[in-house]
Amino acid sequence: MRSVNRGNTKEPTNSRSEDGNDATTRICLALSQVPAGRVVTYGELAMLAGYPRAARLVGQTLRKLPRDTKLPWHRVINAQGRISLPEPAAQRQRERLAQEGVIAIGGRIDLAKYLWRP
Repeated sequence: MRSVNRGNTKEPTNSRSEDGNDATTRICLALSQVPAGRVVTYGELAMLAGYPRAARLVGQTLRKLPRDTKLPWHRVINAQGRISLPEPAAQRQRERLAQEGVIAIGGRIDLAKYLWRP
């Protein structure tokens, strides 16, 4: 994948890097590490996958996951601690998070309490 250098960060410009790592694979691998009962933001997941400043790429990647995926897609929220998905997917995400003990109060998840940092 070619990268655009913006200061000290690189942003992906397509789905393959020079060393052969696929962005989708890296994002999914990082997501698979997020433990139950914890959440990660789109931006944090992008950084963990090696793509700082690529939160939108994470969102696009998650949107393409098959409906029956085993990946914990529901553990990804926005930087304000809110669920970004439209209904009815937002309700499914809230329910899955609640099953893991992550509760949204006033529509917001307490990042100080639930944010996962490896």
